[in-house]
Amino acid sequence: MADQRRAERLDQPREPRGVKLPRFDPEAFGRWSEGIARGMGTANFIVYMTVVIAAWFAWNTIAPADLRFDPYTFTFLTLVLSLQASYAAPLILLAQNRQADRDRVALEEDRRRATAQKADTEYLAREIAALRIAMGEVATRDFLRSELARLAEELDEAAQRRQKLERRQQERAARGGGGEPLDEPRDDLDGDFATREGRPEG
Repeated sequence: MADQRRAERLDQPREPRGVKLPRFDPEAFGRWSEGIARGMGTANFIVYMTVVIAAWFAWNTIAPADLRFDPYTFTFLTLVLSLQASYAAPLILLAQNRQADRDRVALEEDRRRATAQKADTEYLAREIAALRIAMGEVATRDFLRSELARLAEELDEAAQRRQKLERRQQERAARGGGGEPLDEPRDDLDGDFATREGRPEG
């Protein structure tokens, strides 16, 4: 009963009935066909085949009549060559199909690598553009040099004004703190120094 139910199941294919054909490895057969097609596509095959056909012609033409196995019109040779051509064409087509499959896989792999390389190139281009923008906002060496030179000039000017102010104070101290004011105009540091001394600006 269980065997009958198992045989009636629709989710399992039935075992083929009748004569079972021999199984073969498609990959091994494909490699064998490629080897034959590669051998037939060489100059050696053409030379050897020409030599065999020439010897066939010579033997069946020059040899004694009782030793000729394929007399003129060489019917057996025609049959052999037709048989060879009938098998060579499918073997060559099979080899070409396998080569086309390999070429398609290689083409897909090249396309995938090209796509990945393009994406990487675009990413690097964006990163380089971002770095250029960022570098545009960073102080360069020339900018720092110009700023330091400007600060040095300002410090030199401040030192000169301070020296002038000290000379004025010394002159006023020598005159007893009075006297006529100097003809030289006062600068910004004069008021600062006077304020620090406790005297009002004037």
